[in-house]
Parts: sequence; C-alpha cells; structure tokens
Amino acid sequence: MENAEFLERPHRRFNRLTGEWVLVSPHRAKRPWSGLNEEPEKGKAPRYDPDCYLCPGNVRAEGADNPQYTSTFVFTNDFAALLPEDGTGSASDPDDLLRAEPESGICRVICYSPRHDLTVARMPQEMVLAIVDTWQREYAELGARSDINHVQIFENRGLIMGCSNPHPHGQIWANQTIPTLPAAEDCQQRNYLREKGKCLLCSYLERELTEGERILFANDSFVALVPYWAVWPFETMILPRHHRSSINNLTLTEKNDLAEMMIRLGICYDNLFLSSFPYSMGLHQQPTDGGDHPHWHWHMHYLPPLLRSQTVRKHMVGYELLAMPQRDITPESAAERLRGLSARHYTEKIS
Repeated sequence: MENAEFLERPHRRFNRLTGEWVLVSPHRAKRPWSGLNEEPEKGKAPRYDPDCYLCPGNVRAEGADNPQYTSTFVFTNDFAALLPEDGTGSASDPDDLLRAEPESGICRVICYSPRHDLTVARMPQEMVLAIVDTWQREYAELGARSDINHVQIFENRGLIMGCSNPHPHGQIWANQTIPTLPAAEDCQQRNYLREKGKCLLCSYLERELTEGERILFANDSFVALVPYWAVWPFETMILPRHHRSSINNLTLTEKNDLAEMMIRLGICYDNLFLSSFPYSMGLHQQPTDGGDHPHWHWHMHYLPPLLRSQTVRKHMVGYELLAMPQRDITPESAAERLRGLSARHYTEKIS
C-alpha cells in the first residue's frame, strides 16, 4: 500500500516509543455524531477565588494554610496516591498468579501562578519559565533520593480530564519503581541505540523535519509535532532538537525556548475550538536510579480528548479497551488543521 492510500484506507502504525500498534481508520471521520455532548466550561474565572484551596492565603482541604506566594508554590499532595513509607513486603500465591508488591513514593502539587484565572496559554513567558525552573528543582531533588527511581511530572487541564480544581497547577508523582509507560519507552530507546547505534528520537525528529507534514512549528531548541503514531485525535509532542536525557541538562536559552513553545502550543489548542482546551500533559525523562542512560531523549506528551468540537470527545471504549488503540482522523490531517491556526490567542482583541 502506498503512503498516499493511508489518507483514506484503514491501516495500522507502529509506535516506536512504546512498541505498540494503533489502528487508523480515516474513512470513519465522516460518520455522523449522535452521542454524548460534554458540557463546556462556562464563565470567566476571577483573579482570586476565596473558595479555591490553591489560591494564595487560602486554607486547603486538609486544613493547611497556603502562603501568600507570588510565583510557583509546591506542596505535598494532601491526598497523595503514593506514601513515602515502605510496605510490609511482597505477596504471591504458590502459582504466582496473585502477586502484589509495596510501592512507596512522593506526590507533590505545583501551583503555576498565584493568579486563579490563568492557563499556560495566557501566561507571560517569564511565568512559564518559572514553572520550568520549578520542574528542574523538583526533578533534581526527588531524583537524588535513594528511594526514588522515577519522577513523573504532569498536568491535567480541564474538567473533562478530571481536574479537581481550575487553578493553574500540575503534579509530580515520584515512584520507587519505574512505571509501565516510561519503562516501555526506556526499553524501546535502549534497544534502538543498541541495534542502530544512534538515538531513536534524534533519528525520528530528523525524519519528521525532512517530511514536514506533521510539524506544527519550531524554534531553535524545540519542535512541536503530531507524532506519526498518535492515538488521541489532536495528540502532540514537544521534542528537543538537542540530545538531552532530562530537563536538568537545559541551558537558559533552551528553557526560554521551551516556555515559548508551551505557550504557543497552548494558544494553538485553545484556538482550535475557541475554548480553554483540556489535555493531559507529561514529561518523560530518564530514570533517576543512578544508572547510565545514554539512550534517553527527554520529551513532552500532550494528550487532549476533544474530537470534533469543545463538547465532543474521543472515548476509549470497546475495541480500544479490548483490542488496540484506534483513531479516525490521520495524524497528518490533524497536524494540517493545527498548523493553520493563528498564533494569537482567540480572546485577544486585535487593535
């Protein structure tokens, strides 16, 4: 099958980062929609919300007082999914069918800004740079601990993504073990370096820049693109041009370039459906187990759920849950649509 036929006919694509396949069914994008329409987020948020447990000076759910912070603010999650205490040991049945192991870790919340009404797409660049600086500090501090072998930085944006508070914030879950998806990426990148003698993502980015059809935009340090193997309709990645194993290797220029790319991608998303665009975003970096990881090329994933409008989302059900991931619109058509959007946020008045 020629590549041109992939625009119209079902096919599957191999995800080089995870070793999994995704089914692409372009012809299904024409089907009518009579399913659930999500309720869009309404109203304009205030600069300060006295009822928000993340705003400066307010009391959090467990009774702690927030300081009058003026930049980023980090605290241990009051309802952490991981606890720092070690468990009581593993458990298994004689046939090794029912197996459980203790998992310790640390969960933290990062308030991006004292402003309740901002998102990354509408922040000044110096504010986003402060977020990147905070990521670096937290990754270094947590990763230096002997009981932490992986640091996952992420953000859930929007009610549709299950975000429990609209105040701009992200999270860090630092694990004793390496979770499933980063472990899969670790394996794929390690194997590629061993087999090909070069970095997987360096090679992939070179190919994407040559072809160009999935590239959204770029600066001197980073490239934003829709990955060839994307699962979610408008999934994207931010890839560093230079081989770096983690964000702690970034220069000041690269950090500023990263802040610029995060803002621009946020604006691009918001302009797609003229709404505050929901997504889950996360950084994948080398493990913090003290080992040597020359195969690791750090990157950012953006996984947004919206499909046709601000009220119609992609549901992972049926075939996706029982067989393999599937998408309708091709990554190329998604990239073309995102690439054509204005770099000015839709809420800005044109003078």
